Amino acid sequence: MLNKTGVPQLEQVLSVFPDRKALLKPKAILECYEDIPCNPCSTSCPFDAIEIGPNINKQPKLKVDLCTGCGLCVPSCPGLAIVIAQLKDHEAIFKIPYEFLPLPEKNTIWHGVNRSGDVICDARIDHVLMSPKNDNTAIITVSVPEVFLHDFVTIREKNE
Repeated sequence: MLNKTGVPQLEQVLSVFPDRKALLKPKAILECYEDIPCNPCSTSCPFDAIEIGPNINKQPKLKVDLCTGCGLCVPSCPGLAIVIAQLKDHEAIFKIPYEFLPLPEKNTIWHGVNRSGDVICDARIDHVLMSPKNDNTAIITVSVPEVFLHDFVTIREKNE
């Protein structure tokens, strides 16, 4: 399916998520589903929690026990394929890369969007971080209902 539509199947998505207990703390979600020559995620991780191995054409693998959810890997990914996820108080909290304008504002409600581009829920914007060290990639902290943990991938502005 991924090769035809660009959308991973549910089992592919589930394969990159740690178990629910691990997600009680922030963890990186590496949605890199193809072997390509790339390794900025592994070189940016100060905790050696992302492993590619000697062949940089391999997909990165997360060492869940070493990941602190610091988020340094998120803006390092040229494919915007890494988010940080955490479960807290019946919500899924994500830190996502975002490179569109306008940037959302804190405490606003945007559309939560799935991997097919469909609106699936309301997404509360909890924080917006713009830092020169992130190479113009904003890191947006978003909360969505926990039920959308494996569906949510990004946000879209509500045009009311």
